[in-house]
Amino acid sequence: MFRVGVIGTGVVGSAVALLLRQKGYEFTGVCSKTGVSAARLAASLGCKFYSDPADVLVDARIVFLTVPDREIDQLAHRLADSEYVNNEHVFFHMSGALPAEVLHPLKEKGSAIGSMHPLQSFASIEKAVENLPNSFFAVQGDAAAAEIAFALAETLSGKPFMLKSEDKALYHLGACIASNYLVALIHFAVGIYRQIGLTEMQATEALMPLIRGTLANIELLGPAKALTGPVARGDINTIEKHLGAIGNLASGQADLYKYLGCYTTQVAVEKGSIDNSIAEKLLCIFREEVNQDVRQ
Repeated sequence: MFRVGVIGTGVVGSAVALLLRQKGYEFTGVCSKTGVSAARLAASLGCKFYSDPADVLVDARIVFLTVPDREIDQLAHRLADSEYVNNEHVFFHMSGALPAEVLHPLKEKGSAIGSMHPLQSFASIEKAVENLPNSFFAVQGDAAAAEIAFALAETLSGKPFMLKSEDKALYHLGACIASNYLVALIHFAVGIYRQIGLTEMQATEALMPLIRGTLANIELLGPAKALTGPVARGDINTIEKHLGAIGNLASGQADLYKYLGCYTTQVAVEKGSIDNSIAEKLLCIFREEVNQDVRQ
């Protein structure tokens, strides 16, 4: 079993390290900017903590670079300029957006490079430790690094899959829509309920059973078949009532509703719950309000 080091002690890197330690992996060193989080994580892993990231390379073979995306390139160059990088090392970053090739300076030193991104949302280290098992992992990079990444992901009870370098941005886009924009949409809905007198906590509590039920339907049926509501039914009267009530919303929120209506109309056609003639009527209503073409 390979010896492992971690540079950068954010939520994802810390959670992965703690889970791998539970599975018997030996950790040899941890480094972070402040040293405080590194010392805390090192104590949990039973290893040393360092102030210089290059020192982590001395005893480790697998090295996770779990620093913010904007720092990965600079860190790769800094490590490559040290005397410690060799062809026994395997370096991984965990960015969802950046390809493995950002670690090219380390590859030039003979090391294998890869990216290993868990398709999961992490609000805290504790929640990350809880949520990581059974998550999918997008793997990209050298064949040697990919083989190790698959083994690591499977050790974490994850489900690894290969990703092409040129698809990394699209992959991350999909993840952002499913997670970050979902949060934004629920924030939007909660805000509307606050206008009818509920507190944020009450609105969130009221909507959560609906959200959970919707997610369960998506998991069971897939997104198109899980679609319900006025657009899925072609209920023009209800949509016109929505548009009438939109006057109480800020203009940006109103436009968001209309754009989402256009997209949802396409989903309803895919589901087969409305025909093209109803879809065109719905799109005309939404387009007239936003005054912009939306592809069918």
